[in-house]
Amino acid sequence: MSFQFEPLIPARVGFDAHGTPFSEQYDDIYHARLGALEQAEHVFLRGNGLPERWRGKPSFTVCETGFGLGQNFLALWGAWRADPQRSPRLHVLSFEAHPFSRSDLSQVLMRSVPPDLRGLAEQLAEQWPAALPGVHRLEFEGGALTLTLAFGAVGRLARQVQACADAFFLDGFSPRKNPEMWTPALFGQLVRLAARGATASTWCTAGAVRRALSDAGFLVSKAPGFGSKRDMTVATLRPNLGRQGERSAPSDTVLIVGGGLAAAGIAHALALRGQPAVLVDPVFAAGLGGSHAGHCAAALTPLISRDDDLRARLSRAGALRALHRWLGLAHDARPRRCGTIELALTPRAGEERQEALRSLAFPQEWVRWVDRSQASVLAGVAIPHGGVYFPDGLLVRPGELIGGLLADGLIRCVPASVACLAPQEDGSWKAWGHGGGLLAQARTVVLANGAQARETLGSLRDLGRWPKLAAMHALAGQVSEFAPAPPGHDPSVVLSGSGYWLPSVEGRCVGGSTYLHGAAVAEVTRQGRATIADKVSALLGLDVATVLGWAGGGRGWAGWRAVVPGRLPVIGPVPDASGLWLACAYGSRGLTWSALAGDIIAAALHHEPQVLERDLTQAIALR
Repeated sequence: MSFQFEPLIPARVGFDAHGTPFSEQYDDIYHARLGALEQAEHVFLRGNGLPERWRGKPSFTVCETGFGLGQNFLALWGAWRADPQRSPRLHVLSFEAHPFSRSDLSQVLMRSVPPDLRGLAEQLAEQWPAALPGVHRLEFEGGALTLTLAFGAVGRLARQVQACADAFFLDGFSPRKNPEMWTPALFGQLVRLAARGATASTWCTAGAVRRALSDAGFLVSKAPGFGSKRDMTVATLRPNLGRQGERSAPSDTVLIVGGGLAAAGIAHALALRGQPAVLVDPVFAAGLGGSHAGHCAAALTPLISRDDDLRARLSRAGALRALHRWLGLAHDARPRRCGTIELALTPRAGEERQEALRSLAFPQEWVRWVDRSQASVLAGVAIPHGGVYFPDGLLVRPGELIGGLLADGLIRCVPASVACLAPQEDGSWKAWGHGGGLLAQARTVVLANGAQARETLGSLRDLGRWPKLAAMHALAGQVSEFAPAPPGHDPSVVLSGSGYWLPSVEGRCVGGSTYLHGAAVAEVTRQGRATIADKVSALLGLDVATVLGWAGGGRGWAGWRAVVPGRLPVIGPVPDASGLWLACAYGSRGLTWSALAGDIIAAALHHEPQVLERDLTQAIALR
């Protein structure tokens, strides 16, 4: 599936002569002048048989073709919240080609919503994401209500999203002003996303729209319209179409093999959905964060590329999920949102990064260029280079983070090694330890044990089927501590380039890192420290001897990275092995992929709209 980058053009606030929100891009109003919430209730809720249709179901999914200012979502949320017989979970997937900024969205909603919905509108505005292309996941009501926003052209993104929708709100601008929202191709994609018995409704009664819906597979009819409109369109999917899948949320325990960032991210995502997990790894003998014991600090920073390639898009998605999942953790586990400056160490590199930022047109609240003077002010130390500034860059204490992610009563950690994993006739899996004892039995197993996943899966399947996994290998590497923090060189932001230099944690600055192919052991060495000092000196504009001279006693941390060709992670189900999943090959970006992988797997298990586009899930799949 091809991808061609298109800069996202945000909406601008405007109002017509009647005070109704107005789109300058499409020369059309956002909702009927008699009221957005009244229109939403009549056309979209009643038109889809709500609230009655979600009653008795464990979950219900709505897909909306134009989010606009969110009034349909607020009306739906309010109706679901007020219904004592509501489904336990409600999922909403909505497209928007021109999202509003957070301030503009809040400004319009606060002046238009009634008092009983104002609190919901405030929650929506508070979580509203930056105008970045791709899929964004918002959660409300303790996670019982999810809003998955697809920012970009609906014609492209409709092919990319993954969901099983029970109802469709067709609410783009008029076909004459915005024909892309009403095409046969789009309606065909909606059928791909539809559950058995799915319904659709819209205020639009244009003949071409009704025929396109019918041709796509809907039984189309008219119903009384809203306000001055005599009719509206309602539709039901033909009985032979739609996806029939298990809709109840699983409650059985998931077995996760692994004890690092990958395993913790998955267990945390499952626990948030009320599903227990048992993790098996010998590192738990050293505590919940034992896999990173002694690892003082690390950083999570997204990537950019001029064409917004797969790695950049995945990195952005991973950083956004981490922000959403981790900033609410307890103090010791919560990352520090300090920002990152990716320094351009040569003039040519600076020109290329600035050109990339101009092409991407990302909002400055997410990323922007800073010159040498601005970088020095942000960092609080003298910086010899300009660079790309990510305000949401995170400073993380890996051991504490893992411990925080696993500190849930639904998660059990077993300090043992899995010697044998085998499928059973009843569809479950059993894992035995080296002593022959049964460690766990589960219907779902996730291999999140780094490079060892290759051996574990290789004992079950011929790896020749999956060259990517067969080629997976481990790289050793180290980071070095410099303590006490060097006076005048302790930055307040993460500095990155060919290496990185982190703000101090408990008086210690961390520099990194090394990459060693073919190493027999992962260990802290004097040569590794010299390599890191060379990288840090380039970032700070100092000579290597000065950096090496900073006290530290040779302290640091060493570990392993699992890598496959292409350097993307491997996340997804194992073909022809029901209930078996992989989450490995995180390379040097374990922090980037941890929360994202957890939500990818948990969303699939719990029948939610997926948090990632299809071409991205295919890029990280085992194939």
